Amino acid sequence: MEIKKELLPADQRKPKPTDENALGFGRIFSDHMFVMDYHEGRGWHDARIVPYGPFSLDPAALVLHYGQEVFEGLKAYRGADGGIYMFRPQANAKRMQRSCARLCMAQVPEEDFLEAIYELVRVERDWIPSSPGTSLYVRPTMIATEAALGVKISDEYLFYVIVGPVGAYYPEGFNPTKIYVEEKYVRAAPGGTGEAKTAGNYAASLLAFHEAHQKGYTQVLWLDACDRQGIEEVGTSNMFFVIGDEVITAPLNGTILPGVTRDSVLKLCEHWGIKAVERRITIDEVLAAQADGSLKEAFGSGTAAVISPVGSFAYKGKEYQVGDGGVGEISRRLYDEIIGIQLGQKPDPFGWVVKVA
Repeated sequence: MEIKKELLPADQRKPKPTDENALGFGRIFSDHMFVMDYHEGRGWHDARIVPYGPFSLDPAALVLHYGQEVFEGLKAYRGADGGIYMFRPQANAKRMQRSCARLCMAQVPEEDFLEAIYELVRVERDWIPSSPGTSLYVRPTMIATEAALGVKISDEYLFYVIVGPVGAYYPEGFNPTKIYVEEKYVRAAPGGTGEAKTAGNYAASLLAFHEAHQKGYTQVLWLDACDRQGIEEVGTSNMFFVIGDEVITAPLNGTILPGVTRDSVLKLCEHWGIKAVERRITIDEVLAAQADGSLKEAFGSGTAAVISPVGSFAYKGKEYQVGDGGVGEISRRLYDEIIGIQLGQKPDPFGWVVKVA
């Protein structure tokens, strides 16, 4: 794939953040972005890296009316040796293809997806922070751009990638969070789009998140749409529970996102000889384990926060503490191991890390 570059002169580029401890998440964007167009019959064309800026869309663009949109999230890291690394980007490329297929959208070839993000990261490498807990967040996105008001599959798409430096996703950092078990609303139902990384899933979750946040909780824990018993995922993460000697997470049954970090957790546990299982787990089972003391840990997993330990959760108006309320042993070990692999500080027995520059 030929990528044309239109780069800003040095004196027109944005100042880099001076305090890497105050980056926050998703508020700062770099100087350039990758853009590529698709037209039915022509395929993908005009790959380019251009100055970051707004798009011009027809008011009838199908994404604005019928929601054909998918995206991904991954990170680039500055390693201990000064190199630039990415963590399992091939998995993100494959997942975006699956999301596109579910929404009947044109798929970006895996090699083009990877080349696009690698080249943009190289161009913007000076934006990659080096302080502990920081990285360059990479957001590939695809939207339907054909102008039409009849419900149809778009014949035109825009694929773009933006990047920006980030710190911790949650204000708590790696400290335990409080989550709210949602009883009224549902995120996804069997046969729906729950396994796709598409905007509609997140739009459907916003009201529950807003209400939980007003009550003092960091995130929402979703239950299944059928009987409100089976635990599914947290708003931005897959969910794990350590009960007895087992690490348990919900199975990939079409209603939850197949997380890259989720898969990494399962593979690391297997590698370490820790029993990790994918099976249906109900809120009643978790409550029973909390009552008899066998619920040792709970944590979320995702690209943004990596591992997010849960100190307590609320259900039906009552608060429940997880373990001793602190960061659990397995949560800490997983966080340290994944971060160490991402930064090139620990061995990578799975070949997960890609050196980009």
